[in-house]
Amino acid sequence: MDEPVAKRVKTDDDIILYSYWRSSCSYRVRIAMEMKGIKYEYEPVHLVKNGGMHHSKEYVDTLNPMQQVPSVRIDGFILTQSVAIIEYLEETRGGHKLLPAEPRDRARVRMIVEIINSGIQPLQNLKLLKMWEENGGDKMEYGKQVITEGFRGLEKTFNQVDSQYCVGDKVTIADCFLVPQVYNAMRFKVEMEQFPIISRINKNLIELEQFKSAHPSAQIDAE
Repeated sequence: MDEPVAKRVKTDDDIILYSYWRSSCSYRVRIAMEMKGIKYEYEPVHLVKNGGMHHSKEYVDTLNPMQQVPSVRIDGFILTQSVAIIEYLEETRGGHKLLPAEPRDRARVRMIVEIINSGIQPLQNLKLLKMWEENGGDKMEYGKQVITEGFRGLEKTFNQVDSQYCVGDKVTIADCFLVPQVYNAMRFKVEMEQFPIISRINKNLIELEQFKSAHPSAQIDAE
């Protein structure tokens, strides 16, 4: 792989997170690790510089054949995809529980996760935005449009929600997904006042120390 952007710091758990500071998928995993109190090494993978480190032969061959972040080296194997990574952490590590005990609440958490993971974020990811721009489109306007449309549906799923966070008053995986997507929305200048419930939940979450530590601006490769 290309020379790392920053010096790696060893931890006892020997968990390595291959991450890009502004990647919302990586951001989700950082939040989950912070919530569970997991120490890890941070290995920067720049998605833009030099054509993108995630396209390098070594990264593709040894870490992530999908040429994406995040990737995690943990327990002697490589794991990719933020949902799989976070669910594995939940099943194998202690600390804060990110899935509720009640089946209905667990299903609701997973529903919100999939709305964001499948119905919003992929439509405005780096690869698609680049293709859109190469075909003469305005990537900022397109990103704003697809996030706005996705948030209209997501806001309706929160109707009658008066809890502190997405599902209840404890942080769940749904919250790990919501905050990075709101971060993306702000980058694309989405008018968040039209989504009062999403905005309220996000405001509650970003005040937590774990979310502050996971924020893109707090990462060693932030620009």
